[in-house]
Amino acid sequence: MDFLTSKVLLIFCFLLLIHSIETLAYAARLSGARVGFIASALSLFNVMVIVSRMSNMVQQPVTGKLVDVAGADALSLVGSQFRFLIFGSTVGTIFGMLLLPTFVAVFSRAIVHLAGENGSVLQVFRKAFSKNSFKHAKHYAKRPSLEYVKDFRFRYIPKRLFVLNMVITAIYTIGVLAALYAGVLVPERHTTAVMASGLVNGVATMLLALFVDPKVSVLADDVAKGKRSYTYLKWASITMAASRVAGTIFAQVLFIPASYYIAWMTKWM
Repeated sequence: MDFLTSKVLLIFCFLLLIHSIETLAYAARLSGARVGFIASALSLFNVMVIVSRMSNMVQQPVTGKLVDVAGADALSLVGSQFRFLIFGSTVGTIFGMLLLPTFVAVFSRAIVHLAGENGSVLQVFRKAFSKNSFKHAKHYAKRPSLEYVKDFRFRYIPKRLFVLNMVITAIYTIGVLAALYAGVLVPERHTTAVMASGLVNGVATMLLALFVDPKVSVLADDVAKGKRSYTYLKWASITMAASRVAGTIFAQVLFIPASYYIAWMTKWM
């Protein structure tokens, strides 16, 4: 059976979209600090996170179907398909990273509109998809170039945050896939293994909320108050995006060990 099916390509596109959105969410904080509306930026950030999480929930049953139709050679086939899907996460993250300069400009405009519309997200979306907005869209498009990173300094990179975000991203990337693959490894405990995906993703989300998001949020506040340069926040955001790319690559290494660990853990659940 060919591992590259229409369902696999559909899920690949979903994951590309999900990880692009999650990477572009960093642009919301950058834009908030740029225009001085941090709280409004946080609201826009939350909207993007909800959209990405909803997209992730939509693709999960379709991904599970790949296991159901895999047949006798499920271990090899599903393993190849899931590695291709993890690659889709990497492509999506890189794509989102390249679009960061454009979306900083777009979100700056959106945040100002959000503040002007008394917090109505629907009104902002209505304006965003109006004919007038499409006419001016080309003015916000920024081609990725070395000019964007001309003021790079190694000291701007938060090293610990980079490593932590990389590990968390790797865990989140393989959460569902490793649980599904664990179900293939131990078919007699398939349901238990699959249900563990919520626990894995929950732990990753909790670590993100406890150790990564607060640091970036405080940095954004410091920039908005003039305590730090905007350059620090820009490089923190680029670092977070780069660590997400590294995390999706690290997920390829973590995928099989994590699957076996989940399979082993199901014996004690």
